[in-house]
Amino acid sequence: MMKRFVLTLVFLIVSFAMQAQCAMCRAVLESETDNSMAEGVNNGIVYLAAIPYLLMGGLIWFIYRSRRKSP
Repeated sequence: MMKRFVLTLVFLIVSFAMQAQCAMCRAVLESETDNSMAEGVNNGIVYLAAIPYLLMGGLIWFIYRSRRKSP
């Protein structure tokens, strides 16, 4: 059970290629010759999306640990 949870958590956290832009942002950013702005927008979207998952994961871990310790 715990092994499956850890494996799922690793797959959620570690992802190598993410395309997180909406269609309009992608069209505007692809029209530019410099891709650094598009990479920055992608990184910002991934960062903002990852924070709630990390917070919820931490909360679930804390609840799990606190319930497991008490008999």
